[in-house]
Amino acid sequence: MADEKRESDLIACRQCDALYGHPKLLTGQRAKCGRCGATLCERKVNSIERTFALSTAGLILLTPAVILPIMGIALAGQYHEASLLDSIRQLIDKGYFMIATLVFMFAIAVPAVRLIGAFYISYCFKFNKIKPSLLNFFRAYHRLDSWSMLNVFLLGIVVSMYKLLDDTKLSVDHGLLAFVLLLICSTMASMTLDQHYVWQELEKVCFDENS
Repeated sequence: MADEKRESDLIACRQCDALYGHPKLLTGQRAKCGRCGATLCERKVNSIERTFALSTAGLILLTPAVILPIMGIALAGQYHEASLLDSIRQLIDKGYFMIATLVFMFAIAVPAVRLIGAFYISYCFKFNKIKPSLLNFFRAYHRLDSWSMLNVFLLGIVVSMYKLLDDTKLSVDHGLLAFVLLLICSTMASMTLDQHYVWQELEKVCFDENS
């Protein structure tokens, strides 16, 4: 147990792998690597409160972003509009099951799970309901960072709109606005969450539980 305690007091630089003792920082302070100058860790200001607010807003925006029409297309006197959910249905109807699955995963499922995870973690810290089981939950949430593809999907929408401008008339609907705001909330909730602080507090709870 003593060896585990000593290992938890070390922090490695992500750029050059230099090892340091874990610094005790005050809110707003940042520790940098003495070898390469990269940021080792920082104590973000009002991290839990901001993450809680952003994740709540993102979860509220999730439903209109999926259900409301993203854009409308006027072509040959006819007007059509489609939501994100309608696009997935169309892909399934035309036999593009793999593409429909990927769109659902990266545009709906993963962002929703990340927002729910950020909400649950910040809720537990905000209302002092931290339990040892939260450590495994946070590990799973941490792995989802590499699965964030919402910005890539949004880029695909913008490129598609640009290519259609010459032949059609496009109108941006409320669904796209909700989708952009969802992207902002999802990204900001991940950025504002002080993961070093969360790790430290969860390790303290687990250490106290086992000692």
